[in-house]
Amino acid sequence: MDRRTLLAGMALSGLPLTMAAAQTPQLELGPESLFNFDQLIERARKSAAGAYAPPPRPAPDVLEKIDYDAHGKLKYRTDYALWGRPDSQRRFPVTFFHLGRYFQKAVRMHVLENGKAREILYREAYFDMPPDSPAKALPAGAGFAGFRFQEPVDGSLDWKKNDWLAFLGASYFRAIGELYQYGLSARGLMLDAAAGTPEEFPDFTHIWLEQGRNATRATIYALLDGPSMAGAYKFEVERGKTVTMEIDKRLFARKPVQRFGVAPLTSMYWFSETAKPTAADWRPEVHDSDGLAIWTGAGERIWRPLNNPPRTTASSFGDSNPRGFGLLQRDRAFDHYQDGVYYERRPSLWIEPIGDWGKGAVQLIEIPTDDEIHDNIVAAWIPEKPVKAGDQFAFKYRLHWMADEPYPTPLARVVASRMGNGGQPGQPRPKGVRKFMVEFLGEPLKSLPSGVRPEAVLWASRGQFSYVFTEAVPNDVPGHWRAQFDFSAEGSEPVEMRLFLRLDGKTLSESWLYQYHPF
Repeated sequence: MDRRTLLAGMALSGLPLTMAAAQTPQLELGPESLFNFDQLIERARKSAAGAYAPPPRPAPDVLEKIDYDAHGKLKYRTDYALWGRPDSQRRFPVTFFHLGRYFQKAVRMHVLENGKAREILYREAYFDMPPDSPAKALPAGAGFAGFRFQEPVDGSLDWKKNDWLAFLGASYFRAIGELYQYGLSARGLMLDAAAGTPEEFPDFTHIWLEQGRNATRATIYALLDGPSMAGAYKFEVERGKTVTMEIDKRLFARKPVQRFGVAPLTSMYWFSETAKPTAADWRPEVHDSDGLAIWTGAGERIWRPLNNPPRTTASSFGDSNPRGFGLLQRDRAFDHYQDGVYYERRPSLWIEPIGDWGKGAVQLIEIPTDDEIHDNIVAAWIPEKPVKAGDQFAFKYRLHWMADEPYPTPLARVVASRMGNGGQPGQPRPKGVRKFMVEFLGEPLKSLPSGVRPEAVLWASRGQFSYVFTEAVPNDVPGHWRAQFDFSAEGSEPVEMRLFLRLDGKTLSESWLYQYHPF
């Protein structure tokens, strides 16, 4: 199962559980039990100390029949939404996803109020189903695949068609940010991605939902379990103009892990203005994200454009206590995509560490793809020390789902990376030489004295630079400059490159890092 497949995709009137109006359709709930985060942490600890038991797959033969088309016809009835319709306090109704061929593991859902939890019991009546739906053959209490928070949009009272947060598949979740469009995803944990062994996808097996302290907040608790690790998660979610999540997670290792990814992000990059195979697609660009941004513990700002590489690669950016990192969608021009699926609105996702994360690296994994249906980009923080059985971890961080990063640099930023054949106009094109054009935009470039050009500071792990210069982009946009250079290297191994703009010893731009695959 690939990442994109994993991602495809109660009416209690907001009153106390014992006070729902009798005439209103109601979710069936299990008995009350006490619940708090400390109990959940202890449960995860005990789970990791024992043998792994995978979550149930009720009636697998039936679930196999609920294919993509059949699953799409299973519509959750909004009159059974948890917490009912939104009101003047802007509560968010919750609806649930059905199990199916691509989401076979049942997730146990609970509603939490005043420290008491009750399980939400699956019933066929919660869903509108065609008379011949294979889902009708599932046993009572089969369970749910995931859930989503819903809201009105643009003053509309119709909240039933608009969701802003969804948990569905393994430990994946995503939000729409301020541009009302889904795109990349986050997940609870990354284990052994591109590590030479099969990647492991632990599951959120139990979920608890609680209304927040104010009208724009909610709290989600989750129990994670997998063959190598178990964990307890607390999500403090706030829906304002953007979506912010503060995550507190405690993890317990059953087995050693080669690549232990904290705060992992998953996205799709097929091609952009940087590089595009001939006639691969009619659109100019196709990607959910176009670059990895890093704010290092030492304060450096880095922009690493994404690649669709010829083979799977892992790039590591060593650091200590990073200030933040994220996969961003910087290109917001519709004309650069020309598609009705709104790639120009896809959210950026920024990770803001809380507390001491110690030494490690932001790692970027890029996987070849020939289509937009495959998520082929992973970024995560990898702690320096290897994971051994019995290890315990605690991490806190914030996720910012928004159009841009939450703490933008005052330096000029990279706005485009372009490649072409090397050489000078009017001269024969030399073989094996690639031309790079890197565009920067920002305040430090607006105030340059007339006739003054910033210096392009270049470095590469191997190879030679030539024909290097900078110039203002002739588009009458103040502060828009580009650095141009030719580059050649022998062999086919990747080349790591670095570039920034400087004037009189003063840094004017963030650092452009790139992994070049010679042709």
